[in-house]
Amino acid sequence: MSKPPFPPFTAETAIQKVRMAEDAWNTRDPEHVSLAYTEDSEWRNRAEFPRGRREIVEFLKRKWAKELNYRLIKEIWTFADNRIAVRFAYEWHDDGGFWYRSYGNENWEFDGRGLMRRRYASINDKPISESERKYRWPLGPRPLDHPGLLELGL
Repeated sequence: MSKPPFPPFTAETAIQKVRMAEDAWNTRDPEHVSLAYTEDSEWRNRAEFPRGRREIVEFLKRKWAKELNYRLIKEIWTFADNRIAVRFAYEWHDDGGFWYRSYGNENWEFDGRGLMRRRYASINDKPISESERKYRWPLGPRPLDHPGLLELGL
């Protein structure tokens, strides 16, 4: 299995890889998302350390059962060879109806088949009011004409 574009990345292919990841995560489909990672992928996500696709799927199921109406925007920060660094922000609410915007950074490393073998995420949550939300597109991938993080001042 492979997932183009492949490293070494150019500016164009790194941006493409970031948008593909954003679109996949916005499906909130753990099985689909997990296919972008190697079978033995290593993660750090907050205080959790999933290893391999099976653990990634279980992690994502728990995540999206808690983070309701999840919508995500990712933006490239930098890239080199087989690595990409991104910043991101996503909005969600809990089962009590309290809204949050979660901000973070990710460092990614890919194998030669374009699959992510390492994902290290650092994330902070900020409570927001419903009126402060900036991501109001229908559930699913962000529309192409929707502003990114920079344009939204995030």
